[in-house]
Amino acid sequence: MGLYIETHIRADLDELWARTQDPARHQRWDLRFTEIDHLPRAEGEPQRFRYATRVLPFLTVSGTGVAAGEKERADGTRTSALRFASPHPLSLIAEGRGYWRYVPDAHGVRFLTGYDYRPRWGLLGALADRLLFRPLMGWATAWSFDRLRLWLERGITPERARRNWLAELTVRALVLALCLTVLGHGSLPGLPGPFTDATAYLCPLLLVPGAFLALFKAPLAGTPAARRCLRTPGTGTRAPSLLKTLEKRG
Repeated sequence: MGLYIETHIRADLDELWARTQDPARHQRWDLRFTEIDHLPRAEGEPQRFRYATRVLPFLTVSGTGVAAGEKERADGTRTSALRFASPHPLSLIAEGRGYWRYVPDAHGVRFLTGYDYRPRWGLLGALADRLLFRPLMGWATAWSFDRLRLWLERGITPERARRNWLAELTVRALVLALCLTVLGHGSLPGLPGPFTDATAYLCPLLLVPGAFLALFKAPLAGTPAARRCLRTPGTGTRAPSLLKTLEKRG
């Protein structure tokens, strides 16, 4: 089953196009890639590119891709499609294809993607993909789309958005850790006797809402969040014919 992500961005179509089609800007907001570079091409040839993802500080997985082309309809909708593959033996993705679609409306642009890939490593790879890797890829794509939206709508750079996310994640983890500490001790440890008695009574009342907020509170407006994106196609959404063009080009 392929992955589908959609967001709505209140921005100019040409500016959105530039920040997604230019490799230098694309790699800034897309969590899935560390590097993206266009490869040299002769006139008339499709655009090829190289991508790389740093999995660990000492391990980078790379691959190559080719753009199938661009298509603009009379209503202003644009589509770009691509095919990609990685020969790296540690890359779970062997090959795949996908598309980006830009649908302008009165309030901005519906920006959506659909893509799928073939995992390697046989049955083990298929199981790892279904249970872990594919959900992680879906989350990373949606999170990245929201980071792009913040960049275009609010002027929050991708680097600042990442810092916002890490800071908020840290606060949530500290609140959750405090709740678990209180749960284990019955009160906050290290307090004088009268305060210990008070917290022993109050902490259980505060424990549940505190843990709930740490886990489920909506992210702040300046923090990217995957939950803000749609993860299933809406009515009338279909994969563009450019995907078939990719298959024909082989």
